[in-house]
Amino acid sequence: MIKKTLAIVMAAALTLGMVACGQKSESNADFSEQQGNETSEVLVEDVKTVQEKGKLVVGITDFEPMDFKDENGNWVGFDAEMAQAFAESLGVQAEFVEIEWDNKALELDSGNIDCVWNGMTLTDEVKSAMDCSNPYCNNAQIVIVPSDKADQYQTVDSLKDLSFAVEVGSAGEEQANENGLKFTAVQNQANALMEVAAGTSDAAIIDSLMAAAMVGENTSYDKLTYTVKLNSEEYGVGLRKGSDLTAKLNDFFKTYYSEGKTQQIAEKYGVQAALIEQK
Repeated sequence: MIKKTLAIVMAAALTLGMVACGQKSESNADFSEQQGNETSEVLVEDVKTVQEKGKLVVGITDFEPMDFKDENGNWVGFDAEMAQAFAESLGVQAEFVEIEWDNKALELDSGNIDCVWNGMTLTDEVKSAMDCSNPYCNNAQIVIVPSDKADQYQTVDSLKDLSFAVEVGSAGEEQANENGLKFTAVQNQANALMEVAAGTSDAAIIDSLMAAAMVGENTSYDKLTYTVKLNSEEYGVGLRKGSDLTAKLNDFFKTYYSEGKTQQIAEKYGVQAALIEQK
């Protein structure tokens, strides 16, 4: 693993007010071109390092349907299965490590993890702090409120007097700031939902993919619903600046998609409509 100086680590950490989630989308072609311009000239030989240690260390949070634990305590989800498949293509195993989302760049630069693969929105802040894969899923930040109050909160202006729960360092926090909303930052999006269900907060801002899996009838939060859509965004995987894993991962995405395997995993977790074609 490449160890960076403390100054660089601190700079990377301060660069980030960033997210599970973000801003303007780009096509795969445009994004790849931008990444090529931003990537360090000297490649970091992460592929060799990963293969020598026999594992790909993946930084995640509890974020259904992308990464979450099953009844046996194993990590499952769309991102988790894709990460496992990518690791297998390298001849290694995937090891999942829960991280503080606000510290994801620090964890990556310090070598504690090899990638961030957890429904991460490709914001400008993210792309400046790390190399990123081509986008693979569409997403949005949306407002969650109790179902019996949904009719009252259908516009951004109607949200101004509410108290929100948002994940610290996330696109939800970013949207709360941009729209002038009052909020409390919590550890993750699951906690944000619990705050609303308990009545501690009036509303939450979370990813639309998580809301589809966890909010509404026949879900864990059947007394909650979603109302206002605040933005549109795309997910990608984060890797160290200059890492040779980036090109490997983009090639894997293209192959796996062309074989129909990405679509099969997506259908298993109900995210097939959000997939971005890999060309």
